[in-house]
Amino acid sequence: MTSLDVLGIGNAIVDTISRAEDDVLVAAALVKGSMALVDEARADELYELMGPTTVISGGSAANTMAGVAGLGAKAGFVGKVKDDGGGREFTHDIRKAGVVFNTPAADDGAATARCLIFVTPDGQRTMNTFLGACQALRPDDIDEEQVAASKVLYMEGYLWDPPGAKQAFLRAAKVAHANGRKVALTLSDSFCVGRYRAEFLSLIRDGVVDILFANESELHALYETADWDTAVAALRAEKNLLGVVTRSEKGCIVANGEALISAPAFPVEAVVDTTGAGDLFAAGFLTGYTKGLPHEKSAALGALAAAEIISHVGARPQKDLLQLARDNGILA
Repeated sequence: MTSLDVLGIGNAIVDTISRAEDDVLVAAALVKGSMALVDEARADELYELMGPTTVISGGSAANTMAGVAGLGAKAGFVGKVKDDGGGREFTHDIRKAGVVFNTPAADDGAATARCLIFVTPDGQRTMNTFLGACQALRPDDIDEEQVAASKVLYMEGYLWDPPGAKQAFLRAAKVAHANGRKVALTLSDSFCVGRYRAEFLSLIRDGVVDILFANESELHALYETADWDTAVAALRAEKNLLGVVTRSEKGCIVANGEALISAPAFPVEAVVDTTGAGDLFAAGFLTGYTKGLPHEKSAALGALAAAEIISHVGARPQKDLLQLARDNGILA
């Protein structure tokens, strides 16, 4: 088994992206900036409200793994698709991105997952996800040998929605720790935190998670406080946890009980679409982390990757991330 730098487990989703004015969201009763789970009928209904679309393979952890591979590290992904058009498209795209993807496709059941994303003029994305085949991910989809050979196991909070995926998450984390590996979790979305706050805190406090990724709103939701300093203090009080929190144009912090580091955002000419910004930040940080870089440099690599993503539509890189990192003196 070839060793990997980062192995991601998440929902395998094909994104359908469309620009929309705020009144479209109001008419469709959508909460701007949120991620909502929808059934297939609602997905079809929302699709009819969309203007011209861009279809790109997505999924939070899958986007992160594409970013890791784009930065020259070794990445793998575990996620469930159906053997249908969307599933074949997802499989093609993630492998072409240089990511190892061997999870067997489902022969029957629900269609491959899709996410309908409305992007407003301010770059905010409002996501509506039909989980479909993602809900068929089970613990027996976890290749324990692959987990054991990966430096970091990275999992998305969205996995907590399908019950089988939750069990797959826990099985993989146990294998990773048994082999001396690190486990990272991204909280994914403040609404996701709202659904599973107590369980996420248990994962942190029971030592299941070693590295936590969040943005400001997710951190506030996790600790149920609107005060930034209070939220950061609570994060730093967690034992044996490395916390990485993004703050949009204010950059990020990297925190544990001993140190608190602030790092700036990377400048970008215009914010086109924020879809995948957190995913690609995690890709950059984890690439630096697995290379043994100082946290400041890992954060700079994350900021660079995030800046590339928000400069265009879609959550997969369009530029050579490794060359960008070299041009900016972050990687040799």
